[in-house]
Amino acid sequence: MRTSIRSRLHRAFAEAGATMLESWRSGAVALALLAIALVPLLPLAPVSGHMAQHIAVMNVAALLCAVAMLPRGTRATSTLGPRGLWPLTALQMVLLWGWHAPQAHAAAASSPLVYAAMMTSLFVVALGFWHAVLLRAARSDWQPIFALLVTGKLACLLGALLVFSPRLIYAGAAPSLLESCISGSGGLDDQHLAGLLMLTACPLSYVLAGIVLAARILDRRSERAIVSGTATAAEAR
Repeated sequence: MRTSIRSRLHRAFAEAGATMLESWRSGAVALALLAIALVPLLPLAPVSGHMAQHIAVMNVAALLCAVAMLPRGTRATSTLGPRGLWPLTALQMVLLWGWHAPQAHAAAASSPLVYAAMMTSLFVVALGFWHAVLLRAARSDWQPIFALLVTGKLACLLGALLVFSPRLIYAGAAPSLLESCISGSGGLDDQHLAGLLMLTACPLSYVLAGIVLAARILDRRSERAIVSGTATAAEAR
């Protein structure tokens, strides 16, 4: 009788947990779509506006969707294989720097098709990167921490280049109403703001994620050490 009651309670809690998890996954995807939709409404000039959209796609939407894609089972392993994380890390940085080249930036600004290709490629690769990071971190693997640090460092380097450049890199960007109201070096101010957005997003996404994952890995290893020590002490008795 007691076993039957426990079994029913366990099943009820499991079903409730599964329902809450599905709702949470749906909420994560909804937040990702909301982030993408709201960024174009911000009163930003062309370069800083593009940078804000890149951040929303790669650092917010892709991360939330990757979290929503996490497998339900605790034994799940990455389908990307042990070598999948680093190719995705390299590809993400190549695309980020490549799409921020002046020629590519100008093409995306002047063509909706190129702009859609840019955003789609950045989102897909960032989604694969975050998915690989989360799956590998679930196995107490330290490689995702290093991948996050490398990614954050290279992304911050791009932001620093935009902030400290003494001249316009994206001189061909079409001015917006906000930029036309700024006197003097409005385009340069726009470029500096874009770099500041990138420098702000790096520690709030890649570095913070690395710290959180490292803390979880250390916590798991500490728990395993305590359990192992308890088992050893019990055997000694």
